[in-house]
Amino acid sequence: MAYDEALARRIRDRLGAEPGVVEKKMFGGLGFLSHGNMTVGVSGPDLIVRLDPAGVDAALDQPGARPFEVGGRGMRNWLLVSAAVLDDDALAGWIARARTFVATLPPK
Repeated sequence: MAYDEALARRIRDRLGAEPGVVEKKMFGGLGFLSHGNMTVGVSGPDLIVRLDPAGVDAALDQPGARPFEVGGRGMRNWLLVSAAVLDDDALAGWIARARTFVATLPPK
């Protein structure tokens, strides 16, 4: 599956200068890893977001959010967010939430 290069560029603009951030093709799209931990990504036209498991249910109530599945299996504490709702503020908010959680994980 191809991924939305414009969305990837928008993410790069926000994360590109951060230490420890690298891009990696994964899940048929593009992932952005912080110190080896997947943080956000792009799958097709949508944003992949990694969140604290305790906040997933509330996050699913947000516009455009839905569970992220790979091969028909749900991925715990991962969401997809529809590109249709990703204005600059929404994208920045989702990235910030993902970065806050991933910062609690040990580097790989």
